Amino acid sequence: MSADSVRRFFQDKGQVNDIIEFEESTATVQLAANALGVEPELIAKTMALKLKDRNILLVTKGDARIDNRRYKDYFKTKAKMLNSEEVSAVTGHPIGGVCPFGLNEPLDIYLDLSLKQFEYVYPAAGSKNSAVKVSINQLEELTGGSWVDVCK
Repeated sequence: MSADSVRRFFQDKGQVNDIIEFEESTATVQLAANALGVEPELIAKTMALKLKDRNILLVTKGDARIDNRRYKDYFKTKAKMLNSEEVSAVTGHPIGGVCPFGLNEPLDIYLDLSLKQFEYVYPAAGSKNSAVKVSINQLEELTGGSWVDVCK
C-alpha cells in the first residue's frame, strides 16, 4: 500500500510525522480540507507532470492554479499532466493520494512559492484517504525541492 511507502520514507529520514488516515476520501483538495477541518489553501496539492525529457512533481497550495505563461517560461514547455497509469507507475501513489514522499522512482520536485505564506501544509500521504502535516521548511528539506513561481 502506498501509505506504507510514505510511512517508511518518514522513518528512514528519522522524522516523526504521523500519517492521518480517514474513513472518508481525501482525494480532492476540497475533500481533504473538509476531513481535516482546514481551508483548502492549506492542502499541499501535488501534480505529476511531464516535461520533454523527464517527469516532475509540482507541489502547490491547494487553491493555486498553474499560470501557463510562467510555467512555460520556466520549464520551456507547456504543462502536461501524466495520466493515471503513468502517475501510479512513476510515484507509486494513486491519483488523489499523490505526494512527494515515498516515491517509486526519484523525481525532481518543485515547490511553488504559493506555499511559502504558510507555516505548515497538509499533503496527501500516499493514499486516497490520508494526509500528513508538515512545516514548509520540513517539506523543502525532505523533498530537496526547488522553489519556483509558476502558479496564480
